[in-house]
Amino acid sequence: MSEISIEIEDIESAEASKLIDELSEQLERITGNNGKGSFDSSDMKNQRAAFVIARIDGDAVGCGGFRELSDETAEIKRMYARTRSIGTGKKILKFIEELAKDYGYHRTVLETRSCNQNAVDFYLSQGYVVINNYGKYVNREEAICFQKKL
Repeated sequence: MSEISIEIEDIESAEASKLIDELSEQLERITGNNGKGSFDSSDMKNQRAAFVIARIDGDAVGCGGFRELSDETAEIKRMYARTRSIGTGKKILKFIEELAKDYGYHRTVLETRSCNQNAVDFYLSQGYVVINNYGKYVNREEAICFQKKL
């Protein structure tokens, strides 16, 4: 089996757009909301933000990124793995966490829909803990927020 390679890439590239569109379609099916309202691609162009694409044999198979929420906190956004059985999501998340640490962050936070059980289980299995909803997710019962200290 080929290795997964992960690199920082331009969020406005054709491959990034395709992966983000796939994620949005999947979120719409699972949660009834495509997630586009809580994401602004320009947030990934900040000096303390990054967007990555995972590839196998040159083919894009997943993505994810983080943006600055505060001096010490990065918010993970647009996590998506087309191929789950080979650990693509875990590798993307680990890469993002290490990169966030390199950028000076001490913790990561994220939000998903509580009905997205696969995502909830995934983040719990990766050492994330449930926290009180933050920012625009406060008082939104459909949201569940997580954090992990880096």
